[in-house]
This record gives sequence, structure tokens and C-alpha cells, in this order.
Amino acid sequence: MTDQHPYGIRIFADGADLEGILQLSRDPVISGFTTNPTLMRKSGVEDYAGFARKVLDNVTEHPISFEVLSDEFDEMGAQARTIGSWGPNVYVKIPVTNTRGESAAPLIRELSSEGLHLNVTAILSLEQVRTVAGALAETSGAVVSVFAGRIADTGRDPVPIMTEAVGVLAPNPLLELLWASPREILNVRQAAAVGCHIITVTHEMLGKLKGLGRGLEEVSLDTVRMFRDDAVSAGFLL
Repeated sequence: MTDQHPYGIRIFADGADLEGILQLSRDPVISGFTTNPTLMRKSGVEDYAGFARKVLDNVTEHPISFEVLSDEFDEMGAQARTIGSWGPNVYVKIPVTNTRGESAAPLIRELSSEGLHLNVTAILSLEQVRTVAGALAETSGAVVSVFAGRIADTGRDPVPIMTEAVGVLAPNPLLELLWASPREILNVRQAAAVGCHIITVTHEMLGKLKGLGRGLEEVSLDTVRMFRDDAVSAGFLL
């Protein structure tokens, strides 16, 4: 572990709650932010660009990712250039394919060669990692987001895949591997151990980071107290 990153890896807060983002921007544990349309919809965001600008009025140093909305590559490119113009700390999220499964690699290559900072998202396979790494050969800095949590949801162990992904990206020091969609705090340690540069953690999961490394008997006692307190509060009788 390093003094700069106490968990051995950069932590990006993943969410679209404006107040939460502004509060976390003052937390020294947080190194950056990610959002996506699904999180914005769940948070009740109605004006995409307006929300982004409110965030960027206050978050000026941390990198933050905003995603394109179109499914057509020409329009996706135009949206990416607009989003990229919002601020120097903005990373543009480009999905690895469109909804028809067509690779976004040509667009990724084009945008990265123009100097846009990209966050290529929704990656799950090593073949996708290799394709994206090739498309980002001329990047001035990009994030490659592999959804390790969704890999685990298919019954596969993401650790070997993420380990190999680190090796795929290693020849280009301007590429950072992001462990996306973690399911538990253990994933923070796993991501750090394999050499990932970044892990996203939801606002809800961030509170659990405080428990990293706690004694198991201490956690056991807290669990016993919780059950007892809930039984008393509910007024259960036998």
C-alpha cells in the first residue's frame, strides 16, 4: 500500500447523486468519479448536460467520466467531442460495442488520436481488451473498464481475466485498467493484488471500506448486537 492510495489502488466513486459527489470530492480517499445513464436515471437526473455541468462547476481536479448516449457511431463521435469539451478533467465513456454488437474500435481510434481522454466501458472479454488496447495506441491517456463484477455474475472467476488484462495493457503506460462493477469490498484487495490501477466503488459500498481489515471476532460481536437490537426493537416475544 502507498501513502497516496491507502488501499493500494485508486478509488473512483461510482454514482450520480450530486450532493454525494460534491461531498466525496473532499474525501482524500477518492481519486475520481464515474457515472452512466443508468445511475443518472435512478438518481432522477432529467437534464444530462445540466447535471454534468453542475458537477464540473465543483469538481475541477478529479477525473470524471460521462457516457455518450447514441447507438450510432457517427452521432456517438459528435457527442463524445461535445462531452470532451466540458472540461480538462472529463473522460468520455465509449461502449466497447453498440447494441448490435458492432465494435467501437474504429471510433475509439479516431477519438483518441484527436486527443480526447476516453473511458472504454462495458468490456468483459480479453479479446475485447486486446482490441481496445490496439485502438488506443495513440492515446494521450485512457481508461479501460473491465466489468469484473459482471464476469463473476456468469460464474467465472474474474481474477485470472483481470490479471491477464493487466499484462495486455502493460506495454502502453498511458492505459489504466479499471475494475468495474465490484460486488464486495474483497474486490478492492483483489484488484490491487493483480495490479489494476483503479476500482469503482458505489456510494453505498464506500461506507463498507472502513471495515477493510477489521478483526473477524469484532465483526462477529457487531452482528450479534445487531440481531439482538432488532429483536428488541421489533418487540418479538416467545
